[in-house]
Amino acid sequence: MADADENWVKVKVQMMHGDEIAMGPGKAALLDAIAQTGSISAAGRMLGMSYRRTWMLVDVMNRSWRSKLVETQAGGGAGRGARLTEDGQHVLNAFRAIEAAIGDTVHGPLLDRLDALRRRD
Repeated sequence: MADADENWVKVKVQMMHGDEIAMGPGKAALLDAIAQTGSISAAGRMLGMSYRRTWMLVDVMNRSWRSKLVETQAGGGAGRGARLTEDGQHVLNAFRAIEAAIGDTVHGPLLDRLDALRRRD
């Protein structure tokens, strides 16, 4: 069994659309934050991203899938801001399930064998 340093292996899932990352850990975190805050800019602030970077990531996601993952309503007040579409929630849930499945696969007997061969200094 691996020692207390279980995070010595890092696996990152990225789904591509051409040369662009259509979904990855950062974009999934952004979708989670948009769902939580109801705002793209507030989600960016929560994650420490610039306004421009946040909107660029949403644009890439919205162009990379058959339908938009994030819908926006301009202006302030009730019903305004941003929300995940049904497809956006589906993509996010599927991505999180894939991450979990890969994590379960990586952390097992093969990793234990490699851990036994690992230098500790």
